Amino acid sequence: MRILVTGVTGFAGSHLAEALLAQGGHRVIGVARQGTWPEACCHLAAQVELYACDLCAGEALEQILRAVQPERIYHLAGYPHAGRSFQEADAAWQGNLTATRSLYDAVVRWGGRPRILFVGSGLVYGDSATGVQGCSENDLLRPDNPYATSKAAADLASYQYTRYPGLDIVRVRPFNHIGPRQAPQFAVSNFARQLAAIESGRQPPVLQTGNLQSYRDLSDVRDVVAAYMLVMEQGRSGEVYNVGSGQSYAVQFVLERLIALSGVRVEVRQSANLLRAADAPHVRANADKLRRETGWAPRFRLEQTLADILAYWRGQEQANRPRPLSDK
Repeated sequence: MRILVTGVTGFAGSHLAEALLAQGGHRVIGVARQGTWPEACCHLAAQVELYACDLCAGEALEQILRAVQPERIYHLAGYPHAGRSFQEADAAWQGNLTATRSLYDAVVRWGGRPRILFVGSGLVYGDSATGVQGCSENDLLRPDNPYATSKAAADLASYQYTRYPGLDIVRVRPFNHIGPRQAPQFAVSNFARQLAAIESGRQPPVLQTGNLQSYRDLSDVRDVVAAYMLVMEQGRSGEVYNVGSGQSYAVQFVLERLIALSGVRVEVRQSANLLRAADAPHVRANADKLRRETGWAPRFRLEQTLADILAYWRGQEQANRPRPLSDK
């Protein structure tokens, strides 16, 4: 199939591209604002056709759609920073809602009939009372930051476009996902990055953290993109599916497991600039609908995911270590 992935150079986008290529037989095309691959993803450059395009530039996007004629579109591009969105609300709305509407309008003008997967966020539930069962797709949306609010608006707009003008869109709401190549602005990746730097002697044995008392539903990014592919295949048009493990972990516990995997002795310090203005105390997904309708089940245990993240940042430390001068 001809498959277009927006945000392909990002964290989840690059893992999705790898999974699609592993299936074999697909022509994978990517759209990204910069049109260049980060160093960690350069192995994809020869296998994925990459177009530089701001999704809000509707005419340029329409030209790409006409040239590529995609049969499926995975829409992962968007503004990604929940904590920073308080200071960058306009960027969040532009990157999440405006870009999504621009994509759909470009599809309508092109006149094709691709199946589209919209990737939203589990943060749209905000402080919804979850109880033992976790947030379900029928819970009220109570987003508590500009990132989550703009994602909720794009989520609802996606449903509207299935009603009129009748696009074939299925939605997912992923909860926290972690894994190799995630940016260090995110907590677990930041912990692992600091531990690798401490191991190499480049950082003193002091690890800076934000709030460690919250609980998060954590999944491996490789399991999450597998869920995206199953929903694309089997999900019902207009429907929405939570993607999450159904188990929440204290951030404190995750940090302790990473420290144990590293084996270094560190002092943990909470940093005021890493605290969010609003931070839901307990987030947990109810992904029964996803499991029931697609048969999805996670493959990666948390311990394996954490080990892989730490190994990635150790590799980054090794790659960035200054080389000794030659004797010649």
